[in-house]
Amino acid sequence: MNRVQKVVVTALCAALILAVQQTTPAVSAETQPTDQKSAPSQQAADTGAQKQAETPKTSPDDPVAKVGNAVITRGEMARAETILLKQNQPKQPLTAEQTKQVEDYVVEQLIAAELLYQAGLKVEPKDLDKQVAEKVAQGRSRFATKEEYENALKAQDIDEKQLTDYTRKEIIVNNLIDKEIAPKAQVSDEEIKKFYDDNRERYFSKPEQVRASHILIGVDQKADAETKKKAKEKAEALLKEVKEGKKDFAELAKANSTCPSSAQGGDLGFFGKGQMVAPFEQAAFALKPGEVSGVVETQFGYHIVKLTDKKPAENVSLEEAKPKIAEFLKNQKVQALVTDYINELRSKNKVEKLLK
Repeated sequence: MNRVQKVVVTALCAALILAVQQTTPAVSAETQPTDQKSAPSQQAADTGAQKQAETPKTSPDDPVAKVGNAVITRGEMARAETILLKQNQPKQPLTAEQTKQVEDYVVEQLIAAELLYQAGLKVEPKDLDKQVAEKVAQGRSRFATKEEYENALKAQDIDEKQLTDYTRKEIIVNNLIDKEIAPKAQVSDEEIKKFYDDNRERYFSKPEQVRASHILIGVDQKADAETKKKAKEKAEALLKEVKEGKKDFAELAKANSTCPSSAQGGDLGFFGKGQMVAPFEQAAFALKPGEVSGVVETQFGYHIVKLTDKKPAENVSLEEAKPKIAEFLKNQKVQALVTDYINELRSKNKVEKLLK
């Protein structure tokens, strides 16, 4: 996502990103398009053509919803829908039914955002104009030239006035949440400890890690026996040089290894179990720092592994984890409170869905 998209996404869906954590309509197995084994019948083709002819023309200015006197247009819905699909990147083109689900979802989110915006107008910050100008200028400054900035806006089918309006709405909604809702989301020490205890193994343990370097004499799995034999003999000769201490391991790796890590003297950095192929992992974790393995065969060829460091498994303490847990739990509570607040606003305001 480019920079102006990020600005537009945040501005269009400030309430949604910050608070309304709903799931985008999924593409289920039942609704995925199936491969056509035969051409459609003429009758089906005629029916499709007839339906297409009956489909009413739409305009970007057509209303899809009303919140009080505010109108949400088809153009606004289409922009938000495009951004949503770019974020989620469905693997297949959406069917007509799925497109309808996404449109309905987007309209619901835009209604929620408008409700929050209207409520936020009652407590808007005194320096609102200054905040808006600064944020728009900040977004503009990320582009090298004015032309690049204008092209980015054009690609989103908006102009700077619309971007300014979206930014104004974003700041107003953020201010409402920060001042009126977030302070109600209090997290206790008991809640933090419970989350820590319930999720200790999942989030707060660091498994054993090792750091290793290797020399790889690569050989294709499909290579003939003679080729594999020569590759193994070369690896064994290099291992002999390493054991005799005639040359530095890193220098031998740079000169002989076929792995891209050769540029770093064969250094692979730290890794845990499950990150390397089994024979390599077993050899590495069996070594002590400074030790060198024998020749290890994998599907990539023949390796000589040298262990350079080891980190034992350890747990993150409650005190270390506390700030992040508190933030996570607070965000969850804020999301729930905002959802409740939106439902309350909806019950008190006239909301019409006009999407067809």
